[in-house]
Amino acid sequence: AMALGEGGGSRLRRQLESGGFAAGEYVKQLSQQSDGDRDLQEHRQRIQALSEETAQSLKRNVYQNYRQFIETAREISYLESEMYQLSHILTEQKGIMEAVTQALLLQADRDDPALGARRAAAATDPFLPLSAKEATAGEEGRQRTLTTLLEKVEGCRDLLPESPGKYLVYNGDLVEYDADHMAQIQRVHAFLMNDCLLVATALPSRRGAYRYDALYPLDGLAVVNVKDNPPMKDMFKLLMFPESRIFQAENAKIKKEWLEVLEETKRNRALSEKRRLEQEALPRPAPTPPESTNPFEEDEDEPSAEEEAVDLSLEWIQELPEDLDVCIAQRDFEGAVDLLDKLNEYLGDKPVSQPVKELRAKVDERVRQLTEVLVFELSPDRSLRGGPRATRRAVSQLIRLGQSTKACELFLKNRAAAVQTAIRQLRIEGATLLYIHKLCHVFFTSLLETAREFETDFAGNNGCYSAFVVWARSSVRMFVDAFSKQVFDSKESLSTAAECVKVAKEHCKQLSEIGLDLTFIVHALLVKDIKGALQSYKDIIIEATKHRNSEEMWRRMNLMTPEALGKLREEMRSCGVGSFDQYTGDDCWVNLSYTVVAFTKQTMAFLEEALKLYFPELHMVLLESLVEIILVAVQHVDYSLRCEQDPEKKAFIRQNASFLYETVLPVVEKRFEEGVGKPAKQLQDLRNASRLMRVNPESTTSVV
Repeated sequence: AMALGEGGGSRLRRQLESGGFAAGEYVKQLSQQSDGDRDLQEHRQRIQALSEETAQSLKRNVYQNYRQFIETAREISYLESEMYQLSHILTEQKGIMEAVTQALLLQADRDDPALGARRAAAATDPFLPLSAKEATAGEEGRQRTLTTLLEKVEGCRDLLPESPGKYLVYNGDLVEYDADHMAQIQRVHAFLMNDCLLVATALPSRRGAYRYDALYPLDGLAVVNVKDNPPMKDMFKLLMFPESRIFQAENAKIKKEWLEVLEETKRNRALSEKRRLEQEALPRPAPTPPESTNPFEEDEDEPSAEEEAVDLSLEWIQELPEDLDVCIAQRDFEGAVDLLDKLNEYLGDKPVSQPVKELRAKVDERVRQLTEVLVFELSPDRSLRGGPRATRRAVSQLIRLGQSTKACELFLKNRAAAVQTAIRQLRIEGATLLYIHKLCHVFFTSLLETAREFETDFAGNNGCYSAFVVWARSSVRMFVDAFSKQVFDSKESLSTAAECVKVAKEHCKQLSEIGLDLTFIVHALLVKDIKGALQSYKDIIIEATKHRNSEEMWRRMNLMTPEALGKLREEMRSCGVGSFDQYTGDDCWVNLSYTVVAFTKQTMAFLEEALKLYFPELHMVLLESLVEIILVAVQHVDYSLRCEQDPEKKAFIRQNASFLYETVLPVVEKRFEEGVGKPAKQLQDLRNASRLMRVNPESTTSVV
């Protein structure tokens, strides 16, 4: 029958999936062939089962495709970042090749002055978007134009100090667009100087006035043409790692001018920088000191012997800024830091001259860029796969750069995001205890791995360990929030809560392998929820006991079968009541009431589960709960002894009271002392009060 069902289901699926399937004809044919209502019902059930199976299959496919889409989008984002870096590298390589060409031409001009003169006469003037009068006025006129324009830009006077060699090359209006959504952001005015690019926004209240927005050095700026995609056209992109901005020119001609002028200015900047370094590297003849009538007068312009001792003409020093750019672009962080260490070692005992200061300024800019890249590598936005070891490379290089505090902060933020993501990815399914096992394994394993990696990375930075302890405390708080939400907020039984807390304690002890004890933090964060669970379960026991007391008939228990009697004996033995046999009679009778027996089992079960949850902060809560539970039974027995008039029933009540006072209370007191480690005075006082009542059973004084 199963084989026939599977074959019929397969045929039915093929029939429904066929391209020429007609629902009306199918129903008509099915109605003619069926023998009655039963066949139609069975066929309907098969179609319903096939529909549910198809729906589940679609859900699985959608979920799988959705996960693949997320992974693909993430990889596309990483690839885009790599393409930005590759474009920057290609631009720098192009600039280097053109600079080499210019250097070769200059060398040829020096060797053959006539050839250089002919080439200069044939060359065209560089493009300048200024008036003819300003173009002929030379550099002094261009500087005056720059000063006049910058006076119209608020907030750039301090950021852009005047210098003898700075002048305006090109300027114009642009429209900035959002790089992600291609939505218009604002209209800007860009000023291209021979060493930097200034972007300013227009002031609506003043015509022709602007407000400072951003300033980008040409050394770290890359220009990328954006392909026209109507209606988005005449655009180009500026890359300043890790930032990028998209601008739109007024038309294609102006866009072309911007691209050409930017590239030309970058080339001229690189060429002039190379020439300056070559001039500094040339040996300078010592000037003859002029005769002076004042023997104590010194020539302030003459360099000291110590300043001349700094040799910056070495090839690796000349190429150091470019080598650092290449290392950063190629993500060779170790190579970049090695070059910096080599430079610091070389200049360690050298005097600080003006060329050294200029070299330091260039290197410091590269150090800033390298630090930004390393910070981005440690940001939580990056992929969290690979565990804590994946961050070791960036952390170690930040420490070598003297940024140990920042490295520690970023490392711990990265690990906090990783732990939080791992906890969120846990599926809440099945039993609560199974989920808690997974939660504890994921959290404490991640915490242990993070601690070990922290010891490895920050072994020589003792000041960072306090930050790790603070981070560990906040992480434990996050874990306890997830733990309590699943265990206590869902109103699980006390036994389940006790098992879950036991699992958390056992996993927490793993941290002692590295000398880290967070058990007291877990206790402090769980104490409120555990108190609430104990008090809630105590109220349940008291309510159940009062309900049984209200129906008490003071009759012996008849368990009917020897198996049931044997099971009760085993339960009492597991509760610690070893003398239970003296209360059993013949033919499966027990000389105790059902109320007292049920109270004993429930109280001992509560005590056992509560001891699993016990730690010193819960001592009084547990003790007071026990006393309240026991008092309900004791008061009921006391009241029954004083009110009952039937001598036979009164004797049976005394027998139950004897079991309660002489057997149950000592067992509770002994088990509490074993679990806690010290006796409970309240339980001793309660037992002494019951002893006084047994001495004078007719007394009207309550145990309370």
